[in-house]
Amino acid sequence: MDLTRNQRTIAASAVVEGVGYWSGRDVRVEFRPAPAGTGIVFVRGDLPDCPRIPATIQYCVEIPRRTVLQRGPASVEMVEHIMASLAGLQIDNCEVWVNQPEMPGCDGSSQPFVEALYAAGAVEQGALRGRRVVRYPIRLGSDESWIEARPCASGKMILHYELDYGSGSPIGRQSLEISLSPRHFHLNLAPSRTFLLESEAAAIQAQGLGQRATVKDLLVFGSRGLIDNRLRFPDECVRHKMVDMVGDLALAGCDLAGRFVAYRSGHRLNATLVRAIAAQADTHCGLKHCA
Repeated sequence: MDLTRNQRTIAASAVVEGVGYWSGRDVRVEFRPAPAGTGIVFVRGDLPDCPRIPATIQYCVEIPRRTVLQRGPASVEMVEHIMASLAGLQIDNCEVWVNQPEMPGCDGSSQPFVEALYAAGAVEQGALRGRRVVRYPIRLGSDESWIEARPCASGKMILHYELDYGSGSPIGRQSLEISLSPRHFHLNLAPSRTFLLESEAAAIQAQGLGQRATVKDLLVFGSRGLIDNRLRFPDECVRHKMVDMVGDLALAGCDLAGRFVAYRSGHRLNATLVRAIAAQADTHCGLKHCA
């Protein structure tokens, strides 16, 4: 089955505004159409000369609890929900102009970005989209948390996530497997929101961070369950972990074909897998790269 496709960009510009969860600053994001071969590029419009940061694994730096890209002194952080929205809708070329280093948290999900991109529309471009096919297994991590990529007979991108906070936690254990497609992402993943434990939220705010975020802006779980909010899906937490996974794997800069399985994986392990995939492709060990 030939699953190659043409690259796509948005048909018109789109704007999303909100507040950065960590910094508490007001943020404006403008998605702009881009020519074939551009990829996803963040542009810091608030800095001199408007530095450009390609959204590829080469520029990913490790910061706890979020995905950060840095090129020279310029950086952008909390990019995972934007990256997931673009990848989930198969938008391959786009300039993301921002006026702050941190992306807006909005409601903690990818939904506001997806809605803006849908309203802008998409157009097919003349060039083919790059694609990497997993030929041999890659597994990274430990018994406590791991992620792996395996061949997939269908040639599609299959994602499986195992979330495990233990039987005594209000979050508990959840699992989900999907075959990624724009429709499935839009309806079943994009609305799922960021979550954390009440103890984690208290520790973050004790550091002077997240001062404008409340339990209405994301999911906070106390000892008795969700605090002053309602779930959009019974398994919303694992769905959100899969959104993060989609956004982080998009740093490969091409379509990925394989079965990707994660157990308690986070941004660091997700990014490490993308680096391993890129390294295998460069050495022609186990992956086929179609330009």
